[in-house]
Amino acid sequence: MNGMLRIPRSRGAVSGVALILLGAWGALIPFVGPYFHYAYTPDTGWTYTSGRFWLEILPGAGALAGGLIVLLSSYRPFALFGAWLAALSGCWFAVGGILVPAWPRLGVTTGEPVGGTMLRSVEQIGFFTGLGIAIVFFATLSLGRLSVVSVRDTKLAAGAKPTAGARAKPAEPAEEKPAEPKPAEPKAPRTGVRVPVRRGRPAAEKEEPAPERVHFAQRWLVRPFRNSQ
Repeated sequence: MNGMLRIPRSRGAVSGVALILLGAWGALIPFVGPYFHYAYTPDTGWTYTSGRFWLEILPGAGALAGGLIVLLSSYRPFALFGAWLAALSGCWFAVGGILVPAWPRLGVTTGEPVGGTMLRSVEQIGFFTGLGIAIVFFATLSLGRLSVVSVRDTKLAAGAKPTAGARAKPAEPAEEKPAEPKPAEPKAPRTGVRVPVRRGRPAAEKEEPAPERVHFAQRWLVRPFRNSQ
């Protein structure tokens, strides 16, 4: 599960850069716009008012911070937080100037656009409404990309290394049983006398000649002759 929370940093690269640029534009344009005759009253450069702080500097800083988080974070929940922060900042850019008059005690006003009719429309788009819509667009684009678990995320989660808090236990080496010693074979005692080894068959074992067989008739013929002598 922990591997699913990790995302490649390239996931929010384009949206993060766009949110950073739009946030910087929203926070700085009220101070540098008067040099180009593109401003709300007071139309002097680097003039601070409470209206500029609540309606331009604060949401611009929120969009810029959200873009940085989306761009640099590789942890999915934290990157989603940055996208939501940028989206809320864009919404405040778009509707903040409309909601602020409901609290007159705050003394917060947007001022009046400087220039003709066409220039006033461009200033309204570039300072508040159009800027807020653009920030919300890129923030929601980031939310969509960060909320989906892609095939690449699944592969990264499958091959993710265990974290320091939950390290996998190393496999215990198998116990090797000691080999049982084989009984030693008894060795014949050595003597100093060498027994000569005879080749061939021993004389005692030689076969004796078979006794001569005497025919039955010869035995009866020879016996009376021997007895007469």
